[in-house]
Amino acid sequence: MRLILLGPPGAGKGTQAARLVEKFKIPQLSTGDMLRAAVKAGTPVGLQAKAVMDAGGLVSDEIVVGIISDRIEEKDAANGFILDGFPRTVAQAEALNALLARKHMELDAIVELKVDENALLSRIEKRAAETVAAGGTVRADDNPDAFKVRLEAYRVQTAPVSAYYASKGTLKTIDGMKPIDEVSKALDAVLAN
Repeated sequence: MRLILLGPPGAGKGTQAARLVEKFKIPQLSTGDMLRAAVKAGTPVGLQAKAVMDAGGLVSDEIVVGIISDRIEEKDAANGFILDGFPRTVAQAEALNALLARKHMELDAIVELKVDENALLSRIEKRAAETVAAGGTVRADDNPDAFKVRLEAYRVQTAPVSAYYASKGTLKTIDGMKPIDEVSKALDAVLAN
């Protein structure tokens, strides 16, 4: 199962990805985690990324795609993977398509969790309150002001990725506002087709 989960911050991608990881025994691939691991491992692409990051720059799409290329070749991804946080732009989506074509791989599904953006703020506030109540530390980006910035960045950069996949007829959408178990059932149904 090779899958991309799309949706704005707070849509429930992480929650659903964790369930899919367990169900399919495939890794959830976060570009941030992959970058840090490649830098730590000192891979050729990791060294390129480190040089850019040490200089205070943003890692290019070419480097990120290189890291993904290396990562999906690892043993734990042999049966598939869930891409989390990638692609963030149409250019990245196109680069991913080219990468997968070179590797003779195809995506099984591209699923967007559709949500009411107005309801997301209250969802984030609730998540922060539950984290505090459980004795945890609230993520820095789970406060209302930071969330609004993340949401705007999503609208500008990443929302066009959904339109890109929709134009190709490959995007499936699920109502992400339903209870978690109902979203999981809808996702299972989409993935079964």
